[in-house]
Amino acid sequence: MTGCSPARDDAGAAPVRLPPRHAGFDYQIGGAYPPPPGVRIVSRDRSDSPAPGRYNICYVNAFQAQPAERASWPRDLLLRDSHGKVVMDRDWNEALLDIGTPAKRERVAGRVNRWIDGCAREGFDAVEPDNYDSYTRSQGLLTASDATAFIALLSRHAHARRLAIAQKNTPELAGQRRRAGLDFAVAEECGQYDECGVYAKAFDDRVVDIEYTADGLRKALAGWGGRLSIVRRDRDVSTPGTSGYVRAVR
Repeated sequence: MTGCSPARDDAGAAPVRLPPRHAGFDYQIGGAYPPPPGVRIVSRDRSDSPAPGRYNICYVNAFQAQPAERASWPRDLLLRDSHGKVVMDRDWNEALLDIGTPAKRERVAGRVNRWIDGCAREGFDAVEPDNYDSYTRSQGLLTASDATAFIALLSRHAHARRLAIAQKNTPELAGQRRRAGLDFAVAEECGQYDECGVYAKAFDDRVVDIEYTADGLRKALAGWGGRLSIVRRDRDVSTPGTSGYVRAVR
């Protein structure tokens, strides 16, 4: 992808391509479709193929088990409370993965890194590991340090596959970006919650932002429309022609 700056991680791995700043963006993790005119950056689920001629970000759910995949995870890698009950993200009905020890982090990373390998084989430019903030939903069983240590494993692997890697949300950890090996940010509703400046400072304006309300889009554009890549989507990230599809850039 032309026009994207290279970066080299602290370990001296091969350079990766970073997304262009302030470029047209579309968030397609709910299903792939032809990018609208002017779009240069596209994020898609790892089960979809990259969009030809764009900077492509590969979405993976790295910190939680989606309902259809929960049974395929080893039982001891699902985070459990003191009663042995799996700790859940109730909003999405997803089980949290147990990254609370170095050994478990390595095992979880082994599986997620295979997904990252798939992103690289498909021709994506970057990876977006979701739910970096799952420790905040862990009932105190996981810490920010656990999350940072785990994503650092993913970062090293992504860089070895010549993929850039994004911080997904979690502004409170933006100051740890170099320690975590993260290259840019994918933020949801940073305009709505007045968080865009945190990401812009940490990632030198290499930020793509998804807003889900008209007010959020207005606020994001008013403060950051000349610097960041901003789009409004519907919360289900629907495809065109389906009920509820929303996409707006102004």
